[in-house]
Amino acid sequence: MEQLAPGILLIADPFLKDPNFARTVVLLCEHQEEGSFGFVVNRPFDHKLDELIPAVLTPNIPVFYGGPVQLDTIHFIHQIPDLIEGGFEVIPGLYWGGDFATVVELINRGELDLQKIKFFIGYSGWASGQLEGEFNEKSWILSGINPPLLFNGNEEEIWKQSLQKLGNNFAMMANFPIDPSLN
Repeated sequence: MEQLAPGILLIADPFLKDPNFARTVVLLCEHQEEGSFGFVVNRPFDHKLDELIPAVLTPNIPVFYGGPVQLDTIHFIHQIPDLIEGGFEVIPGLYWGGDFATVVELINRGELDLQKIKFFIGYSGWASGQLEGEFNEKSWILSGINPPLLFNGNEEEIWKQSLQKLGNNFAMMANFPIDPSLN
């Protein structure tokens, strides 16, 4: 049984109705008594990074909807701490944040492996005790992280693949309809 902790994936229960989190997978980056935060990793945002940050010269770098909090902020996770200093290590080999000016410079020079970095607008946040309450209400299914899944570019499948990885009962849930009353 996984516990709430940095690096855990929060997989939305198939029947979770909250429009911010229906059929999402959230990477939990921090979990403390004061609260928790993370990023929805499987919901593409409708603008690219160069549209949001004019200093970025490379077009078509995807941005993801990290969650409903502070939609005026850009965040990122990555696997390249040797190039991007100042990041917080979520789990070994996976980092949140770092020097954004360096990221922009590396992108513009074509020196950043875009398969090892993921950008988010906004984030998902929970006040003290809130995430535990949602977990106890069965809103979330916990899973260990699979970093290649986060960066594979097939966001539409992350929710299903995360459930399938957990085994038979969960794999079956991956095929549940969004609204069973419509069957």
